[in-house]
Amino acid sequence: MKLNRLFAVAILSFAVLSMNAKAQTVLLTSFGYNWNTTSGAQITAHGGQILQVGGTYYWIGEADGSGGGFQGINCYSSTDLTSWTFVGDILPPQSSGDLVTSDLVERPKVLYNSSTGLYVMWMHIWNGDAVGYATSSSVCGTYTYMGSSQPLGNESFDIGAFQDTDGNAYLLSANYNKGIIVYLMSSDYLSPASIVDPNTTWGDYEAPAMFKEGGYYFMLMSHQTGWSSNDNVYSYATSIGGPWSTPVNIAVSGTNTYNSQTTYVVPVTGSSGTTYMYMGDRWNSSNITNSTYVWLPLKISGSTLTMPWENSWNLDITTGTWAINTVTPTTGANDPLISQKSGMCLSAVNTTQGTQLEQITCNSGTLQEWNITSQGSGFYMTNAATGMVADDSGYSKTAGGAVIDYAGNGGSNQQWTFVPNGEGYFNIINVYSGLCLDVKGASTSSGALVEQYTCNSGANQNWKQ
Repeated sequence: MKLNRLFAVAILSFAVLSMNAKAQTVLLTSFGYNWNTTSGAQITAHGGQILQVGGTYYWIGEADGSGGGFQGINCYSSTDLTSWTFVGDILPPQSSGDLVTSDLVERPKVLYNSSTGLYVMWMHIWNGDAVGYATSSSVCGTYTYMGSSQPLGNESFDIGAFQDTDGNAYLLSANYNKGIIVYLMSSDYLSPASIVDPNTTWGDYEAPAMFKEGGYYFMLMSHQTGWSSNDNVYSYATSIGGPWSTPVNIAVSGTNTYNSQTTYVVPVTGSSGTTYMYMGDRWNSSNITNSTYVWLPLKISGSTLTMPWENSWNLDITTGTWAINTVTPTTGANDPLISQKSGMCLSAVNTTQGTQLEQITCNSGTLQEWNITSQGSGFYMTNAATGMVADDSGYSKTAGGAVIDYAGNGGSNQQWTFVPNGEGYFNIINVYSGLCLDVKGASTSSGALVEQYTCNSGANQNWKQ
């Protein structure tokens, strides 16, 4: 990213929870603090990637000082994508040259060359607007730094790398004058050999990440906004040489890619398919060391890619499939539903059918009590005072649509699922619309309206019984 990111702000964090060892299903969930290794140390592996070698995953990424200075390239290992063991600093700082602690060394990407038997690491070298490379005979061994240069004479900033199924490897390089440039690497992966298509650029983007699925190449990219997050985009083509489609957002517009920036896409392949997992960084400009991570599943249909927010999702590394993680709320009792953002209770206003729900200061009244019962593909939320249920008014799929009190009729717009966020709260998601129960405008005022809205990481969408 550009130097001006040192003065911008990125917030929030993301974490991995646990796994069912027998089923090899991992549960990923939103928390709000740094991830730790099996020994309890903080994981620092930003701008990196995950490689699978045999039955082991290796997470390689940059270790940064609080101001972003180079502290090394760390490598962690895991057999389940959740329990990570620190292996070592595989490219430590040096006393002089490109790898000094006062400079930035970013976005390490490792390629394995089966002909030479070498792992080749490429990285952005801030000093000289260049790319550097290093080699090792093992994925998590100590790498030997080989030097840096501007690829084919072009300035290079954020980088990525991609290895195609035919063995060809590509360097993806952000150039602030020419856009992102795709270079075909030499057969030993030790140098950029040529530009794939000098006429193909994507404009003012950075943080490139490429993968291939179903005959399409996908390129994920970030706008140039320094350390601060933005709405990342993707472009697709049937050939790396293009033509490439016009970039469009990968996540819900206005969420700034859930406060993250793309770094890599990990294929998790199993017996039933492949899940493509987005790896993103949530940069903390006030202390880069404490920047955190976002891992989310990508939904791909032909050339269309989307990335909805999932507070919790299950990834089965044996089958290569994923699913939203849901929970069964307490049923059969009249309980309040309390907003994490405001501490107020979900409430019916009166006994008039069709009245929009609100959040009200909790007072133990029956208008604030809800009986959760199984219904269809989810649950009814029946108000204790009115006997009516929470309803997506008018079978709407519009973000901002009213949630009202209405007589139960079995409709899917009256059914809700409960998705945990790992903090003792959950999202309440309408079965028909797929939108989340939301306090309008993230208000903390008593009497604020309750609506349905595109699911995101906001505390105004988190509820507890």
